[in-house]
Amino acid sequence: MAIRKKSTKSPPVLSHEFILQNHADIVSCVAMVFLLGLMFEGSAACSLVFVTLQYNVTLPATEEQATESTSLYYYGIKDLATVFFYMLVAIIIHAIIQEYVLDKINRRMHFSKTKHSKFNESGQLSAFYLFSCIWGTFILISENYISDPTILWRAYPHNLMTFQMKFFYIAQLAYWFHAFPELYFQKTKKEDIPRQLVYIGLYLFHIAGAYLLNLNHLGLVLLVLHYFVEFLFHISRLFYFSDEKYQKGFSLWAVLFVLGRLLTLILSVLTVGFGLARAENQKLDFSAGNFNVLAVRIAVLASICITQAFMMWKFINFQLRRWREHSAFQAPAVKKKPTVTKGRSSRKGTENGVNGTVTSNGADSPRNRKEKSS
Repeated sequence: MAIRKKSTKSPPVLSHEFILQNHADIVSCVAMVFLLGLMFEGSAACSLVFVTLQYNVTLPATEEQATESTSLYYYGIKDLATVFFYMLVAIIIHAIIQEYVLDKINRRMHFSKTKHSKFNESGQLSAFYLFSCIWGTFILISENYISDPTILWRAYPHNLMTFQMKFFYIAQLAYWFHAFPELYFQKTKKEDIPRQLVYIGLYLFHIAGAYLLNLNHLGLVLLVLHYFVEFLFHISRLFYFSDEKYQKGFSLWAVLFVLGRLLTLILSVLTVGFGLARAENQKLDFSAGNFNVLAVRIAVLASICITQAFMMWKFINFQLRRWREHSAFQAPAVKKKPTVTKGRSSRKGTENGVNGTVTSNGADSPRNRKEKSS
């Protein structure tokens, strides 16, 4: 009678492959915990910190303004919890776009592994840039930024924000923080991780800097300008992957990229170097959110100028590499002119020639060596 051995298999655990395949479901469950917490009285206060915007102030109505009171917001430490929740939302939206849009296109186009990863990157970023451009433009129009550019520096510090303004910055921080776990979920190559970390870090540094230094007006304008140029690049790359003859989008992007860097420097110098430098209140006051001092202005302008110089350096290297590849691809093959030999050419000399010309091997044939010795 055979004796059955007891199974020694360990209970299932959250393995690496399981997390990669089901990370969207895991994140969805975590987000649902916060949403379900709103339904219970004991956990509602904690869930509200994660789901809704914090630090609101209600201003009473005045005769000059609207007849109703307005609610404005400022930033605080609790915003980290809100950023964390919407980071989970960004991971879920990322997975939805990847599964229901990009993966279907990839299966139809049969891209290589390199094109597959670049196509996914451009597809995700183009969707984000387009959404952010539309949202940011709506805020600019609704708050009269376009009709009155002096609002960029007038009445600084801009420590009180509208709901749309604060939610925009929370969403921006959440999206770029979500890019860190996506490096793991998307199985990013090791050689691509440093490049990804650099530009993710640059986005977080500048967005958080504009948010914390109460330069949210300037930051919004520069983000919309930058996102529009980046959207054009990634949408052009998507068209290029579908048809490699498509190059017009890159030419337009190259022009707008240079103009975008120039406008960024002009607006930054105009706002920080001239507008804030002429303001009456130039005292450092953390409680009032006033950072309009010389050291901070120099640091802000230096960071913007260094970033723009770094982007231009990468842009020039990219254009030079494309120019070399394009010139090497279209360079015609240099053809040698046929040389006319005296006398009757032997069949062996013709066999040693290239396109009818006599090579060094043909010149040193046994027959020629015999004539030279005689």
